[in-house]
Amino acid sequence: MRGLPFFDRIEAARLLVERLGAYRDAHALVLAIPRGAAPMGRVIADALHAELDVVLVRKLGAPGNPELAIGAVDESGTVHVAEYAATTGADHSYLGHERARQLQRIREQRRRYSRERAPIDPAGRVVIVVDDGLATGETMAAALAAVRRQAPARLVCAVPVASGDALARVRSLADEVVCLHVPPHFGGVGAFYLRFDQVEDEDVVAALR
Repeated sequence: MRGLPFFDRIEAARLLVERLGAYRDAHALVLAIPRGAAPMGRVIADALHAELDVVLVRKLGAPGNPELAIGAVDESGTVHVAEYAATTGADHSYLGHERARQLQRIREQRRRYSRERAPIDPAGRVVIVVDDGLATGETMAAALAAVRRQAPARLVCAVPVASGDALARVRSLADEVVCLHVPPHFGGVGAFYLRFDQVEDEDVVAALR
């Protein structure tokens, strides 16, 4: 397996496929966390002869630092708050406003992404939840918890790269975690890709088609 950095998300997805081969022709469902993981999900689903859909979760950004995840909200409105959230100045009022803002974005995404077909039911399926990397792990944790409530037969978390703390955060939430690299020093996810282009909503819709 080649080392870091990955050339782009597509290369990372192809490398993940090598570790997910046991699920080929297993009637699996690949759930990508939009937007970044949607093109990856398409590659993985095609290689495994699986179906592709999205799991909609949004991170809750810290006050004054929206890129720092202090938790996440899923499509049902369930909020997962990180233990360190209060140290960033995020009080109850802030979390309520941030939850409402991100939940509105989730609803907009669902309308756009599911225009052509209804979401696929993960109940009783092997479900592989994919993201392009885990910094804090909060978004993936929320996604895994949301899918678990829908009773999959097996729940797999698959990411190319993650921090050690994030990996520890999600291990107890999945039946299996596939992670290609756990660097000792972790900055932003984009630092581990030579190309980390912005993925737009149109790209997600195209991947789902």
